[in-house]
Amino acid sequence: MRFAFALAVLAVASGCNAAPVTQGPPNVPEFTPAFAGQTRAEAVVGKTKLQVTEVATGLNKPWDMAFLPDGRLLVSEKAGGVLRIIAADGSKSAPVSGTPPVDARGQGGMLGVGAPGDGWVYWSYAEPRQGGNGLAVARGKLGGSAAAPALSEVSVIFRAMPTLASVQHYGGPLVFGPGNLLYVMLGERSILPGRVQAQDLGSHFGKVVRIFRDGSVPKDNPFVGKAGARPEIWSYGHRNILAASLDDRGRLWELEHGPKGGDELNLVQPGKDYGWPTISYGEEYSGAPIGKALTQAPGMEQPVHYWDPVIAPAGLTIYSGRMFAEWRGNFLTGGLGSKALIRLVMKDDRVIGEERLLTDRGERIRDVAEGPDGAIWLLTDDANGKLLRVTVAH
Repeated sequence: MRFAFALAVLAVASGCNAAPVTQGPPNVPEFTPAFAGQTRAEAVVGKTKLQVTEVATGLNKPWDMAFLPDGRLLVSEKAGGVLRIIAADGSKSAPVSGTPPVDARGQGGMLGVGAPGDGWVYWSYAEPRQGGNGLAVARGKLGGSAAAPALSEVSVIFRAMPTLASVQHYGGPLVFGPGNLLYVMLGERSILPGRVQAQDLGSHFGKVVRIFRDGSVPKDNPFVGKAGARPEIWSYGHRNILAASLDDRGRLWELEHGPKGGDELNLVQPGKDYGWPTISYGEEYSGAPIGKALTQAPGMEQPVHYWDPVIAPAGLTIYSGRMFAEWRGNFLTGGLGSKALIRLVMKDDRVIGEERLLTDRGERIRDVAEGPDGAIWLLTDDANGKLLRVTVAH
């Protein structure tokens, strides 16, 4: 019966005779998409040949990267709980000194980084606290030497509350917007006491937060002045966001990990509820249903696209087309469990094609960034993590 359901899902999802991207059967074949094309996009094959260069190796579970104004890369090492700078020749600095203490257990550690060109560098991390931990965001001025960089004027500009004793689902990506804005992506901490707060406006768990880069709150945030709501909240009902980016219209897109099935691509709108854990296209890792096994509910947003089985997305770049003209406007994300660089072809805010690249390398792709010249930079997720540069093969 489940196999028959799976065939039905494939037919509805594709909307035509084109074959969907190769993947396994869905974990929850009983669930059907809310609209044609919401899952299992048509497989596309690009014409551009790729060349991959290993720029640096020996990184301890690298998590995120950001280009500094001088062209060097600021990289976070999750497991090591440190920041490091990598030069164009692949040489690695000593850990950047001056960072606050980090809880590097489980999915914690040093997480998102940013260098938006305003004279500061920013980073998110799992902060050890009395009674547990929580995601925090700090900023500082980068100085010191090339070999031994150091931070000064360090301050914590945001702390996710409440404190909870969990080592999972921190979130962590940072997205910098115009007007000195900063969006912080937050997970719901996985364990049930955190999960149930994802749709609670009194908690930061499972939220997108919008603040100014000094930590102050914009007056036009959707819940400013609402009793019982934290004014930093921009959207809610998220599970664990590990990728986000602004498009050329200034709109925020995010990719979040679902449970067993149900990874999501969402176009984030202020004040909206994205449904977790009331609705989901996945199930518990045990195979048990989540809540009432709903995929839709009044007042809750549908994902633009979802994956079942999951791709485990990490990192998101909306590509300019500077080097890979064929990819202009495509979404590029890393696949952890799927061990791929995943290219999404978009049209009218829908995913109309998907290509899984670099699968022959068998590496978990943790982050994706576009370099100043249009080259694609990747971080691989392991104890001997690599920094890769992807260019057009000639």
